[in-house]
Order: sequence, then C-alpha cells, then structure tokens
Amino acid sequence: MQLIGMLDSPFVRRVAISLQLLDLPFDHQSVSVFRTFDQFRGINPVVKAPTLVCDDGEVLMDSSLILEYAEALSAAVSGRSLVPSDIPGLQRSLRLTGLALAACEKSVQIIYEHELRPAEKLHQPWLARVSGQLLAAYDALEAAFEKQPPVVTSAGIDQAALSAAVAWRFTQQMVPDVVPAARYPALQALSAAAERLPEFAAAPHGDGVYRRAD
Repeated sequence: MQLIGMLDSPFVRRVAISLQLLDLPFDHQSVSVFRTFDQFRGINPVVKAPTLVCDDGEVLMDSSLILEYAEALSAAVSGRSLVPSDIPGLQRSLRLTGLALAACEKSVQIIYEHELRPAEKLHQPWLARVSGQLLAAYDALEAAFEKQPPVVTSAGIDQAALSAAVAWRFTQQMVPDVVPAARYPALQALSAAAERLPEFAAAPHGDGVYRRAD
C-alpha cells in the first residue's frame, strides 16, 4: 500500500500512525495538495489528502474511510484493532475521535482563513465562530481524558487517544495562539507520552517522509 500526502496534515499523520499500530506495512509519498498539485492529481484526480493506493491499485481517500479499511485488513491478518469492540467503549471512542477530528478541521479552517485570504479580507466573525468551536472540542477532550486518562503505549493506545494526540500536536504547531496549552494539562500529557512512541516518532509532524522504525 502507498499513503499519499504530507505529514503536516493531521489526517495523513493519523493514518500513518494507525497503519503502523495495526501492523500493516506501507510506503509513504510526501506529496502536497498545493505545491505538487499536478503530481497528486496523477495519483488521485480529486487531489485529497490522505489518499491510500491499495495493493491492487484501487484508490481510497478520507482518513476515517481509509482507517475503516485498515481495520478490516488488520482483522483478517493479525486481529489487532484500535477501536473497542464493546458498545459502551465504542460509543466513547467514536465520540472522542469525532471531537479530535473536529479540532483538526477547525484548526485547518483557521489556518486557511489566514494563509489563503488577503489580510484585509479576513472575516473576523467567522474566525471567532470557528475558534469557539475549536476550543469547545478541546474542552470536551480535556474533560474526558482528565476523568479517564488513556493508555498511551504501542500496545494499548486506541484510535480516540491517537487522534486526539495528533490533533493537539497539529494545533499547537500551527495555531498555538488560539488554544492556550496551559489550559489543557491532560491533553499536554497525552501528547507528550504519544510523541515518545516509536510509531509517532516514525511519522513526525512536518514535511518529512515516514520512515519505519527499526
């Protein structure tokens, strides 16, 4: 399999880390939807990151759909899963994963508003609304992880904690002024522990390429 997209995208990064934890080998191409648009279009005409090129050449996109496929593959090969099988655990995991993905989406919207729109045309009411949604997502994640701290080991981390850690790292790298770190000690602790895992270290946030940990 080939994972297409840059690791400065939290959506690409969560897939790269998840594939490792699911024991699914893959190659990574760090292709930008902006700087190398034509190259990306040659792989996926929709130019959406992440894109996964399956072993038979079929192209999948959207991180959650890619990970649904990865979970099915892993179930057939090793039985490893990042999602709880019991209904209460699954419900909690989906809720927290949804909050983490919302945090990613709102962070990206703030970045795009600043980087793609001329400064004199910034829409402050929109920025205020999106920033409020971003903080609400992190408030809910902080409360959940403060009440029930996650297991942060290669064998024990689940998709909810993984996605929250990836989201937090992305936000703090890209829009730290919007989300004050001191307000979220549980998320800081989660992020620090997760970034020490070999699967996170092998796919660091940025414009590098995933390198399998030896």
